[in-house]
Amino acid sequence: MSIEEAENTPVAGDVTGGAAAEPAVALVEPAAAAIPEPAVETMAATATRYPVAPGYRVNVRSGPGTNYQIVRVLAYGASVPINCQKPGEWISGPYGTSNLWDCIANGQFVSDSYVHTGSDGYVAPHCS
Repeated sequence: MSIEEAENTPVAGDVTGGAAAEPAVALVEPAAAAIPEPAVETMAATATRYPVAPGYRVNVRSGPGTNYQIVRVLAYGASVPINCQKPGEWISGPYGTSNLWDCIANGQFVSDSYVHTGSDGYVAPHCS
């Protein structure tokens, strides 16, 4: 159907005399059902993230110390969520010296001395 045909096609309730049809009601239901999905995505997108020190590629480790295995390396300019924090090895970095380690995902820790939290103390719950 061309644009011109679509403009001249009667729809439910149109003053040109089109009859009311069931599909007009069915079109409303899918739109209403789609509303919760963006709400869930919006909530995930608004989680607090903290920037990693500029110019550093930070090692992510399996535990709170340099004796733990490197799981991955964060890219320059990365930001991370902090799920919880726990004490571990003392590390000196661009944001001071700290024994706090930030859990950024299950089994993934970075030294808090490389994450700009705006605090020298806990900004998240203690890890269990």
